[in-house]
Amino acid sequence: MRILHTMLRVGDLQRSIDFYTQVMGMQLLRTTDRPEQKYSLAFIGYGDESKGAVLELTYNYGVEKYDLGTAFGHIAIAVDDAYAACERIKAAGGTVTRAAGPVQGGSTVIAFVQDPDGYKIELIQTKAPQAR
Repeated sequence: MRILHTMLRVGDLQRSIDFYTQVMGMQLLRTTDRPEQKYSLAFIGYGDESKGAVLELTYNYGVEKYDLGTAFGHIAIAVDDAYAACERIKAAGGTVTRAAGPVQGGSTVIAFVQDPDGYKIELIQTKAPQAR
């Protein structure tokens, strides 16, 4: 077994596709429109869907905003350099909500960004921290 995808309900499908592709560097893998059921889907990720988990963005016709809920935490993405990733994200118009730095009480470098619908994305640095 393996995780296939995480589904997020979004208020504007194109805005979310733009954020995840242009700001977060993912690829649009496929889309589905179901007018009779009144929803559209976009699957995005960092590569082949058969080899890794992806995000399923779901737009329900006529719904522009969702309450995030208190049970959902965040999506985690591995990055080589969290500091550089935050700079790229800010330069592309993204919102960094926690600057890159060591996790409290540890040495792993993390950062948090937020997508247009308010979902949190944790960036976890996978390489040794650079001197800053």
